[in-house]
Amino acid sequence: FKEISTRPIKKVPTLRGKTVINLFFEPSTRTRTSFEIAGKRLSADVINISEYSSSSVKGENLIDTALNLEAMHPDIMVVRHSLSGIPEMLSQFIECPIINAGDGYHEHPTQALLDLQTIREAKGTLMGLNVVIVGDIAHSRVVRSNIYAMKTMGMHVKLIGPPTMIPLGIEKMGVSVSYNLEDSIKGMDVIMMLRLQKERQSKYLLSSIREYSNLYCLTSKLLEKAKDDVLIFHPGPVNRGIEISLDVMKSERSFILTQVTNGVAIRMALMYLLLGNKNDNNN
Repeated sequence: FKEISTRPIKKVPTLRGKTVINLFFEPSTRTRTSFEIAGKRLSADVINISEYSSSSVKGENLIDTALNLEAMHPDIMVVRHSLSGIPEMLSQFIECPIINAGDGYHEHPTQALLDLQTIREAKGTLMGLNVVIVGDIAHSRVVRSNIYAMKTMGMHVKLIGPPTMIPLGIEKMGVSVSYNLEDSIKGMDVIMMLRLQKERQSKYLLSSIREYSNLYCLTSKLLEKAKDDVLIFHPGPVNRGIEISLDVMKSERSFILTQVTNGVAIRMALMYLLLGNKNDNNN
């Protein structure tokens, strides 16, 4: 699927006649656009609906919104919502396949899939690799999906961040925890920086943004302590100079834009997995 995106004409007829609805109740650039491009490159018809373009602004219940959309016979719904568990809840009411594009603090499964694919392409394997995930652990749905995926694939995961941003008991997920970035990046194969999610924080967890960046911003000076072939990841959007410095973002170790590229291919593959075989059987 990645090869399709390199062609002069970036489209195949695999999902021709299928309809994908992107139902996004949170702002999104990479994920929403990636799902839209993925559907269109497979020749599906893609409909984008936001919170403000839906009848939810008129008071319509989310379940009623989903039921009404299903009555129009879409083939896939891609759902993002600020509340954890919404995609799972909607799946109890409709039969249309639902892809979770991120739900509250809970999970972001396709982000984890594209992250693993990017690591595998660069390293050739996943088993036994050491990964450190840095930043706002408590409010990140990306970190939860990645922990599940990485542990399943035999990877070792360490979490780093301010004590106020690391949930108590998260070690039960099979990860280790540290509060010192400088001491923890040595020997790591992948360093994944997370966005400081100020909009999700219900209470004041930092004394200042400056203090956070002094302690947890990945700079070229810190990177000198890492392995020469370490991979630098960030799920985006990036707060430059707070989570990661510009020179590190532009370095050859940065795979941030490769993550975005692989996001389209992974989401194409997922849509094909859900619908492509049905088309094959009909032909």
